[in-house]
Amino acid sequence: MDTQMQASHGSALLWRTLRRHRGSMTVAVVLCGLHQLFEALVPVAIGAIVANAIAPGDRTALVAWLAALALLFIALTYSWRLGARLVVAAMEGEGHSLRVEVTDTLLRPRGVRTDMRAGELLSVATSDADRTTWILDLVARAVASAVAVIATAVILFVIDVPLGLGVLVGTAGLFAALHFAAPVIAHRTAEQQARIGTASGVATDLVTGLRPLRGIGGEAAAGERFRAVSADALTATLSAAKVRSLFAGVSTTSSALLAVAIAGWAGWLALSGRIGLAEVITVVGLAQFLIEPLTTLARVPAVVAASRGSADRVARVLDSAPLLDPGRDDVTHRDQGPVLELADLRYRTLDGLDLAVARGEFVGIVAYRPEDADAVFALLSSQVPAGDYTGSFTVGSVLARDLPIELARTLILAEPHDTFLFAGTLGSNITAGRGPAASIDLERALEASAARDVVDLHPAGLDHPVGDDGTTLSGGQRQRIALARALVADPPVLVLHDPTTAVDSVTELNIAEGLLELRHGTDPRTTIVLTSSPALLAAADRVIVIDDGRVIAAETHHRLAETDAVYQTVVVR
Repeated sequence: MDTQMQASHGSALLWRTLRRHRGSMTVAVVLCGLHQLFEALVPVAIGAIVANAIAPGDRTALVAWLAALALLFIALTYSWRLGARLVVAAMEGEGHSLRVEVTDTLLRPRGVRTDMRAGELLSVATSDADRTTWILDLVARAVASAVAVIATAVILFVIDVPLGLGVLVGTAGLFAALHFAAPVIAHRTAEQQARIGTASGVATDLVTGLRPLRGIGGEAAAGERFRAVSADALTATLSAAKVRSLFAGVSTTSSALLAVAIAGWAGWLALSGRIGLAEVITVVGLAQFLIEPLTTLARVPAVVAASRGSADRVARVLDSAPLLDPGRDDVTHRDQGPVLELADLRYRTLDGLDLAVARGEFVGIVAYRPEDADAVFALLSSQVPAGDYTGSFTVGSVLARDLPIELARTLILAEPHDTFLFAGTLGSNITAGRGPAASIDLERALEASAARDVVDLHPAGLDHPVGDDGTTLSGGQRQRIALARALVADPPVLVLHDPTTAVDSVTELNIAEGLLELRHGTDPRTTIVLTSSPALLAAADRVIVIDDGRVIAAETHHRLAETDAVYQTVVVR
């Protein structure tokens, strides 16, 4: 997606944000505008007190004017409180809505075609969603500041026409000059957010893969990689901060100089006898008051640029195309032929793969090259768009590309090697994928997956808390809990990818026996295991061997172990 399109989508998202809250924001803008109008009237009231009460020494008038001033402060205080409350409520509500929209997009069954890492997507769903809502606060502040400038100019017009014109012309010139910095700020801010997102993605990968990295001694290399990415993010952040700081300094200084010029002009008018003491007090008070709204208006381009930069990234996710095809609504699963069949299939490293699995069969797949196993698993888990592979892939004699994704995932459950557990309890994780038609008893699934030992290890049993991604459990415990979850779901076809790499050989044998008993008894289901585990392969009805993207053998484990030297090297332990 090019930058221009991203900017267009980001701008559209900002307009949509304003439209969704137009009711509450209209009231908020009016209240904030009244607050600034009342603020502008304070110097006028003070000048009136001097002219009508202090100068003539009228105590009654002084009490009355002080009471009026108190009421003015009450009005400006409550108008600001109520207006600010509405703005904050709109920002928090919109931030929540954007986070839900991003999450809903990422979780849709057909997936999302995006090149962002998990950490980048997390950054979009959090910090970028919040930054996008800045536009609501900016509109309220900008309109209120414009009201303040106009009110000040009108008051100064009454005192001296050239003085009022000077405020309007000076404000317009300041705003126009600073507006040219907006594109630079937008570019630097967008680059900053993108590099921070990349760093977050690398950090997420590093943390989730920390245990394997320690196993292979890769902490130093991973640390160097993150250090380099983080340094890029720091450079982008400092570059953006430099521009924003320069902009803030120039805008604040310019606003202050304009206010000083107004006060100096008023002093010259007083010395020349054109205005009195009360008017001088009013003008000086207005000049001091004017600094804040002028500064706010001067910073509008910078805030808009930052908000639009984040809106671009949010829109990029929301506008992402689905990864998978929708399938055909008129297609239903038909129990004919093999439950799964791949014919002359080419995808990634697969080169004309032919593979068929019968209903109720327990099949082991040994891929001599890990990339072949990854490609087969990706296909069987419905993660590959139809346009990304050639050949035929059928599920129960129906082309996989024609199956609606919801139906495909009720037929086939694929449990990846890199298991993921959610924050919650052991029980909530195990039953997370249980469908209404599942007939597998929880206790039987625990026994078959050897997860009963994991549950009994903790006094709370199934209520034992689990941290994000199961970090409170060992690798072997996570694998067994994930396997129990897959078994409880009771899918017609279960695909497992190296489900026992972190468990000992005895536990591995128990799991192989448990799979046979649970899924291949009186009502057999189909089970496909991509593995090099001799225990699992020995339990399979047959073993399919893949090398260089093609099937090179299909026999029982015992036959292959006796006759195939390469197979012996890969599998026999």
